[in-house]
Amino acid sequence: MTYYPHTADDRRDMLAAVGVREMEALFEAIPARLRFPTLDLPPGRSPLEIERAVADLAGRNVVGNGRIRNFLGAGAYAHYSPPLVDHLISRGEFLTAYTPYQPEVSQGTLQGIFEYQTMMAALTGMDVSNASHYDGATAVAEAIIMALSSTRNRNKVLIAPTVHPQYRQVVRTYTQGMDLTITGDEESATDINALLDQLDDKTALVIIQSPNFFGQFEALDGVADRIHDAGALFCVVAEPIHMALFKPPGDYGADIVCGEGQPLGLPLSYGGPYLGYFCTRDKYVRRMAGRLVGETIDAEGDRSFTLTLSTREQHIRRAKATSNICSNQGLMAMAAGIYMAAMGKQGLRRVAELTTHNAHYLAEQIEALDKYHVWLEKPFFQEFVVACPRPAAEINAALLADHNIIGGYDLGQDYPELGHHLLVCATEMTSRADMDALIAALQEI
Repeated sequence: MTYYPHTADDRRDMLAAVGVREMEALFEAIPARLRFPTLDLPPGRSPLEIERAVADLAGRNVVGNGRIRNFLGAGAYAHYSPPLVDHLISRGEFLTAYTPYQPEVSQGTLQGIFEYQTMMAALTGMDVSNASHYDGATAVAEAIIMALSSTRNRNKVLIAPTVHPQYRQVVRTYTQGMDLTITGDEESATDINALLDQLDDKTALVIIQSPNFFGQFEALDGVADRIHDAGALFCVVAEPIHMALFKPPGDYGADIVCGEGQPLGLPLSYGGPYLGYFCTRDKYVRRMAGRLVGETIDAEGDRSFTLTLSTREQHIRRAKATSNICSNQGLMAMAAGIYMAAMGKQGLRRVAELTTHNAHYLAEQIEALDKYHVWLEKPFFQEFVVACPRPAAEINAALLADHNIIGGYDLGQDYPELGHHLLVCATEMTSRADMDALIAALQEI
């Protein structure tokens, strides 16, 4: 790729075309106080000074008194990833294809995406999968856009209050400016039945997360029929690992299954990059955003792969694009595909079993403590809610300062009435020693 900067004549011609004489005039619509705000930044430093400053920051990491034990989940989970995953995606053929705008030139990339799609469809119990979105939150937002285009004269979306709070925030940001009513996530709608009571002939989509943000399974048998009878689509936001052990959403009537694919072999990486997976039924495939790779036969009769659908404006006319924001996290989808292939059905099931056993052991031990109570009203998978004797923020601060333990997620950040509640997580990576250390620490606090 060659970069050709604009010449002075180029800039002059473009300004004339839009009817202004100078570049600054293009920004007159922006209030003057916002054009050049004063930033609270320190003075510039030399490369050597920057290196020393970064080393000083790194030196503040907690490394003494043993490793840090982590019980934080809330949408991003620590699972073991075989070394094979990093080894393969580090190959130049894959590493450079972050978001391949011309994937048709690489049969290896196309086959990798095809295999990922095939395994995701099988895992979720759905017909088809795209080649991923940015993350779980944007995948949920894209589900809304697809539902609106698949249902006529409907502009209402119901989203459960137990869907990840950050997903709900992204949904509202993603759809702002659209003639759309998003409801159901108010405090009054505290259960699925209360949510479904709001169904009407304007509802395009109902979004429910299971296991929900609190780690609990929702009772979803029969829910799809009720939603479909109202003429709406049904989207289930689901953590992927649990589907290797429990019934996938496709088996109880979901039209869309989407969520965060990070548990499939991707490290936590301080929050990214991750990938949003997105699966649906065949009849909605042409409404689906993102890429779809298909299998075919080339001119010589050999098996080959091709970009069957790509509904993004880089490939088709913008007016026909289903989304101009969605993108394919190519490298992350490749990593997830390699992880699933390496683990196989039995490996994924074993991960889900160990995760379930560890989480339930930990919940039982915490429930046995005098000052703590675990929500056990519904079945749960890998995380659960703990009611604490003090504000959750204080519990977490004491755990980290005195015991090198990262506690659970402070639910008071998103649910003010739950300021004394932690969302605690355990996976197959959580050892019995880790859990016993947390129990002992909680007893002291």
